[in-house]
Amino acid sequence: MVNQQIARDLRALGIRSDDVILMHSSLSALGYVEGGADTVIDTLLEVLKDGTLLIPALSYETVTADSPNFSVKDSPSCIGKISETFRTRPGVLRSMHPTHSVCGVGRFAEEILSRHIETETPVGETSPFALLPKYGGKVLMLGCGLRPNTSMHGVEELVKPDYLLHPEPLEYRLTGYDGNTVSKTYRRHDFRTAIQRYDRLADKMEITCGKVINATCYLIDAKTMWQVGEKTLREDPHFFIDPR
Repeated sequence: MVNQQIARDLRALGIRSDDVILMHSSLSALGYVEGGADTVIDTLLEVLKDGTLLIPALSYETVTADSPNFSVKDSPSCIGKISETFRTRPGVLRSMHPTHSVCGVGRFAEEILSRHIETETPVGETSPFALLPKYGGKVLMLGCGLRPNTSMHGVEELVKPDYLLHPEPLEYRLTGYDGNTVSKTYRRHDFRTAIQRYDRLADKMEITCGKVINATCYLIDAKTMWQVGEKTLREDPHFFIDPR
């Protein structure tokens, strides 16, 4: 089901049919939508009929130090109804990372997702988040504000501020689509001493803001975000956090 108001609002925000969009979202922020998450996804795919839709499927709540087991088919997303609904749709692909995977469909989905297994951190240089600028991509924050912007972790990984990485690596077991399981050791993020303040990005660059039904939404050029974010962090490594 396609919601025509959502489609009009997304186009008015600046989304074009051939865009590569990485979306974070809050379904509740939209208010009542007939068909719920499926309608939102259907509408996005209609707007992006020649493009690519990527949605993070983070699994850090269930794939933990006590249970370091990830299944690309079965590990649920812990970041909302739209993310989990998208993950379980037929034909949707998912990248291989125990805590910071991304799902996708469309023109560039397979090549953007396929190299995540090569990283040793959540948002390394071959993660979908880090590859997004190379495809002229945009980050859509649909009703969730600017704070839950996972791509900014990748900017932090470039600069390596003192709060970012857990001192102890952790070995995970990852099960792929073929049922085979491999072990891989990762450096994890560690925000026990820091509160993330990626909303401060708006103080450093122009970000398109608009409404999708009742939700305030933001559309961010990924290449500019990475460039501005890195420059800002190199000048002040604690700019995007508050201490706990």
